[in-house]
Amino acid sequence: MDVELKENERIDDLQRNGYQIIQNPEKFCFGMDAVLLSGFVRVKAGAEVLDMGTGTGIIPLLVEAKTQAMHISAIEIQEESADMARRSVRLNELENKIDIVTGDLREADQFFNAASFDVITCNPPYMIGQHGLTNPEAPKAIARHEILCTLEDVVRTAAKLLKPGGYFCMVHRPFRLAEIITVMTEYKLEPKRMKLVYPYIDKEPNMVLIEGCRGGKPRMTVEKPLIVYKEPNVYTDEIYDVYGY
Repeated sequence: MDVELKENERIDDLQRNGYQIIQNPEKFCFGMDAVLLSGFVRVKAGAEVLDMGTGTGIIPLLVEAKTQAMHISAIEIQEESADMARRSVRLNELENKIDIVTGDLREADQFFNAASFDVITCNPPYMIGQHGLTNPEAPKAIARHEILCTLEDVVRTAAKLLKPGGYFCMVHRPFRLAEIITVMTEYKLEPKRMKLVYPYIDKEPNMVLIEGCRGGKPRMTVEKPLIVYKEPNVYTDEIYDVYGY
């Protein structure tokens, strides 16, 4: 399938099902956090999935490759990123499986029905506010800082759009874990499963993967930690497993 590339764009191989993604390194490229989230989320056959703040569509592509989801929707506020995501969907001939909507996830209920998804994923901005930002309009700033949405916006929207018993999965930073659990509990997305990600075995964790169930009962499993590197530039077997090499 031929898809037009714009200035500074390139096509990267995802090492899954022969899928490829269009990215622009000048603007924003997906990171390991998105890949780890796609490996952490559990999606049953026939599930309806939503990815909020999808960027260039990496999570929908990986979830489609790794699961038997019925359909995956995604919402992204930056038109340029959403356009890249749509062209990547077309490039992989997945138009009947993945829909990309340009819109604000805070108003996602204008695009999707309440209580209509089995699973919702999100790799949200991690940094609070705009401290130290020279250009808050820049795509990288919007992806990394809570300029256009907060943690509470993400959780509130997920709670609204999930079916009762549906699952919300997110990757975030451990320094905000207390706040994450408090906000999820407040919106009745009971934390059920958590995994900490460590760059090296002797370093402190720099990511947390967390799953909540809408209306679930209190009881959380903390899974064994995920270590990224055995030594500099050498992934552990588990990371190769997630990446699918």
